[in-house]
Amino acid sequence: MAKKKKDKGVAKKSGKRMNKALYETELYRLQAELVEMQEWVRQSGARLVVLFEGRDAAGKGGTIKRITEYLNPRVARIVALPAPTERERTQWYFQRYITHLPAAGEIVLLDRSWYNRAGVERVMGFCTPEEYRRFLYQAPIFERMLVEDGILLRKYWFSVSDEEQEARFRSRMEDPMRRWKLSPMDLESITRWEDYSRAKDDMFIHTDVDPAPWSVVDSTDKRRARINTIDHLLSTIPYTTFTPPPLELPRRPHSKGYQRPPKDTQTYIPDHAKDVELAAQDGKGD
Repeated sequence: MAKKKKDKGVAKKSGKRMNKALYETELYRLQAELVEMQEWVRQSGARLVVLFEGRDAAGKGGTIKRITEYLNPRVARIVALPAPTERERTQWYFQRYITHLPAAGEIVLLDRSWYNRAGVERVMGFCTPEEYRRFLYQAPIFERMLVEDGILLRKYWFSVSDEEQEARFRSRMEDPMRRWKLSPMDLESITRWEDYSRAKDDMFIHTDVDPAPWSVVDSTDKRRARINTIDHLLSTIPYTTFTPPPLELPRRPHSKGYQRPPKDTQTYIPDHAKDVELAAQDGKGD
C-alpha cells in the first residue's frame, strides 16, 4: 500500500555496514511492496520512469537489480543505452531516449540517461560547449513536458566518496566475475574526480528543479543505499493495493491415449549436474 510522502531533508550518513540478515529481511519486504506497486502501474495504466545516475561504481546497477528481481520484465524493463551511433549523433539529443519511454502500464528504469551529456560528455569533451549549454536549458523543459503528460518521473543520484570508489574499482579488478564492469573511461574518472564533481554541481543548479527534482542517495554502504532508495521510491508513488482475482487450479483431464515418444528419439543435453555430484562424492572419499 502507498505510504505518505516523507518530509524532504538530508539523510544521516552512517559508515557502519547494515547487518546482512536485517538487510535481507527488509529488502524482501520492500520487494513485495514493489510487486504491489507494479500491479498498480499495470492496472491503472500509469507510466513510471526512474533515472539512476551517479559516480562510477556507486551502486546504481546493484540497486536496479534488487528493484527488478521479482518484477515482471514485460512491465518493468531496464534501459542501458550504449554510445550513440553516427546517425544518432545527428538527431536531437533527447530523441533516442524518447523511443524507450513507457506506454501505459509500464515501468522504465534508466541505468544512465540523458544526463550523460551533463557528466561524461562534458568532462571528456564528447560534446561542444554549445551542445552542453543547450542541454542544461532543454533538460528541465523536456522533463516538464514528460510530467505534464502524466509520466511519473523520479531521478536518483548515487553519491560515493573518492576513497570508496577507488576501493570498489580495485575489488572489481581482482574479481574475474566483475572485471567486465571496468572500462578505461571508469578508470579515468579517478584522475578527473574534481572535474566530475564540478559537472555534477553545475548540473544540479540547472536541473534540480520542480517538477522533477533530484534525490541524492548516500551509497557508502550498498545495503543501506538499496534499502533507502527502494523505500523512498515507494513513498513517492501513489499506488494502491489491488486484490488479485481468485485462482483455481483446473483438474487435469483424463488421458486420450497420448504416448510420449521414446527419449532416444530426441537429443538431450548432457547431465552435467550428475557429473558434479559424482565429483563431490569422490572428493569426500579422499
